[in-house]
Amino acid sequence: LANAAGSIGAGTMRRDYTRHWMPLHLDIVVDDLDVALARALAAGAVQEGAIRDEAYGRIVQLADPFGHGWCLLAFSARGYDAIAD
Repeated sequence: LANAAGSIGAGTMRRDYTRHWMPLHLDIVVDDLDVALARALAAGAVQEGAIRDEAYGRIVQLADPFGHGWCLLAFSARGYDAIAD
């Protein structure tokens, strides 16, 4: 899906395609965010910000060793239904 800069991303965040956001963005869904984060950091990822608790689950932004931004995401019981209109 192509999403133009300025369009709304997850929640109320506008896409600007600088640093973390880019036209290709990966959310890696995991069962245990803390375990997955520890493994990613040990493999060379860099955490970019705190773990956030959202209605749909817990999420953290990372960069791989090449600087590509991506997220780890552990859904809550309702997942994205928690923010659906």
